[in-house]
Amino acid sequence: MNERANPWLPWLVLALALVATATVYWSGLSGTWLFDDYPNIVDNQGVQPTHADLASLVNAALSSPASDFKRPLASLSFALNYLAGGLHPFSWKLTNLFIHLLNGLLVFVLARKLVTAADAAAPTGVISALIAACWMLLPINLTAVLYVVQREESMANLFVLAGLIGYVTARYRMLAQAISPSMALSEGGRRHAFWLCALSITLPTAVGLLAKETAVMLPLYALLVEWALFRFKIINSKALDRRIIALFVLVLALPMIAGLAWLLPHVLNPATWGTRDFTLGTRLLSETRIVVGYIAGTLLPTPQALSFYHDNFRISTGLLAPWTTLASVITLIALIALAAWLRPRRPLAALGIGLFLGCHLLTGTILPLELIYEHRNYFASFGLMLAVVPLLVPRAGQPMMLSRCVLLGGLLLLWAGETAMTAASWGNPLLLAETLATRAPDSPRAQYELGRTLIIYSQYDPASSFTKLAYAPLERAAALPHASILPEQALIFMNSRMGLPIKDAWWDSLIAKLKARPPGVQDESSLVALVQCARDNLCPLPADRMTQAFQMALRHPSARLQAAYSDYAWGVLHDHALGLQMIEDAVASAPSEPAYQITLIRMLAAEGQREQALHALDRLRLLNLGGRLDGTLEELGRQLDLPSR
Repeated sequence: MNERANPWLPWLVLALALVATATVYWSGLSGTWLFDDYPNIVDNQGVQPTHADLASLVNAALSSPASDFKRPLASLSFALNYLAGGLHPFSWKLTNLFIHLLNGLLVFVLARKLVTAADAAAPTGVISALIAACWMLLPINLTAVLYVVQREESMANLFVLAGLIGYVTARYRMLAQAISPSMALSEGGRRHAFWLCALSITLPTAVGLLAKETAVMLPLYALLVEWALFRFKIINSKALDRRIIALFVLVLALPMIAGLAWLLPHVLNPATWGTRDFTLGTRLLSETRIVVGYIAGTLLPTPQALSFYHDNFRISTGLLAPWTTLASVITLIALIALAAWLRPRRPLAALGIGLFLGCHLLTGTILPLELIYEHRNYFASFGLMLAVVPLLVPRAGQPMMLSRCVLLGGLLLLWAGETAMTAASWGNPLLLAETLATRAPDSPRAQYELGRTLIIYSQYDPASSFTKLAYAPLERAAALPHASILPEQALIFMNSRMGLPIKDAWWDSLIAKLKARPPGVQDESSLVALVQCARDNLCPLPADRMTQAFQMALRHPSARLQAAYSDYAWGVLHDHALGLQMIEDAVASAPSEPAYQITLIRMLAAEGQREQALHALDRLRLLNLGGRLDGTLEELGRQLDLPSR
C-alpha cells in the first residue's frame, strides 16, 4: 500500500468512511425517544425554553436530573435543539450523528499521530483512516448516536480526543531532536511544548466535564500514551523527564487520591447499594465478565449481545458463580500482562489494550452505577481498534497479506451490516421494541417497552388490535425477576384510561414490590406517572390503593417520591395538610432543587401562610443563579402581593 505515491489515499478512505457512516445511520434518524430520553429531555421542562435569553439558558444548563454535576454543556445543546425544532427527535438525532462524524475526524487525526509516534515507517494515513472507519461503523457505538441522551457521552469525547491530540503533538515536539536533528526545538520551544502538554490535559478535561463526567479520564489516557510511546523520556537521554512526571502527579495522582477519599465513605456504606440488586463485591465480580463481554461485543458483535436492555444480566456472586467470572478475571489479568509484554515490541497494540481497560476503570469498578451500557465503550472501542486494525492492514513484505485484507474487509462488512440493520430498527418505534424484546426475552425492560409501545399505537382505543397485544408482554415483564413496577403501572394506566377493569393482581404485585425493596428510579417514575394521570382526571384510580403504594414506597423516602405524594394529596385527595407536609419533606431532602421550593411557596400562599411563604421565597432566591428564576420569582412575588422590583 504505497501511501507516498498516492498521498490522497488516506483522505479518500476517510471520506468514504464518513459517507458510509452517515448512510448507515440515516434510517435510524426517523425514530423516537427511548428510556432515559424521557426524564432527561421529553419530561424535562428545563431543556424546553421558550426564549433564548440568559435566564432560560442558565436554567436549561442546570436542569439535568441525571447527575449532581448537571452536565450543563450537554443540557444547553438539548435546549438549543428544542429552540431550533421543538421535540421532534429527527433533528436531535441528526445533531448526534454530526457529533459522531466530527469525533471520527478527531479519531483519524489522533490515530495518525499515535501511529507516527509508534512507527513512522508505517502507512500512517491509511492505517489511521481505517481505524477511524472501523470505529465510526462499530455497532457497539450505535447508542451514543441514536440514543439522544447519550449525546452527553459523545460530546464529552470531543474534548477527550482533542486533548489527546494536543498532548501527543506537544510531546512529539518535545522529543523532536531525538527523531530528527533538523526538527530540534530550542529550550524555550521545549518549554512552550511542555505547557501545551499541561494545557491539553487540563482545559479539555474541565470543559468535557460540563458534558459528562467521563471526560475526567483524559489525564489517565495521556498517561497511558506516555507509558506506551514516549516513556517519560528527555531528548537523547535515558533519564526521565521530571516535568512530565510532576505534571501527572498534579493532574492525575493527587486528584485521584482526593476523589477516592471523597468517594470511599459513600461507596463503602451498605445503604448506598440499597436500591441495587448487587453489592460492591458482586458488582466488581460481575464487571469482570461485563468488560470481557464488551471485547466480544465490539469485535464480533451478535444481536443478543447488543440488546440495549441488560437488566436480565446474571450477577456474579462468587468466582465460580458463574464459572465465567473466574475465566474473565484470568482474561483481564492476561490482557494486562500482554500489554506489558507488547510495550517494547508493538507499542500501539499495548496502548490500545491500555486505553480499553483504562476507560472502564471509571464506570466498571466501584461506582454504584447500573452494570451494563454499550455507550460506555465509545472511547474504549477506539483502544481496541488501535490494537487490532494496524495488525490487519497489509504492508509490503509481511506474510499473509491477502488473509489480512480479507479479514479486515470481512470485519468492516460485519460491523457496517450489523449497525445498518440495528439503525433501521431504531428508525421504527414498534420494530425497535419488537427487535429488542426478541433479543432479550427475559429482560423486564425490553418486554415493558414492547407493551408500552403497543399502548401508544393503540391510542387508548379498547377496540384496537394493539390494545389486545399489549397485555402479554406487560404481564410477562411484571412476572420476571427483579422487574420494577413499570409493567404494573402501565397495565393500570392503560385500563384506567380506557375505562376497563383493573385487576387486583396488578395492584397487589405493585404494592408487594414496593414493600419488598427500596424503590428505584423506575419505580419513582411509575408513581409519578400515575399521579399525573389521576391529577389530570384521566385515570379514576382507587385512592386506597394509591395511598397504600405511597406508604410502602415512602418507607425509603426520597425527594421525588415526597413531591409526588404531595402532588397526589393536594390535587387528588384534597388533603392540603398532607400535601404541605410532604412538600416540606421534599425540600428538606433536596434543598438545592428549586421545583420543590416553588411548589412549597405556592401551597403556603394558597393556605394563607404568608410569612412562611416569604421565608421560603428568600431561600429560593439563593438558587437564582444567572437570573434563571427571575420570571418565577416575579410571579410568586405577585402571588404574595410583593411590590415589583
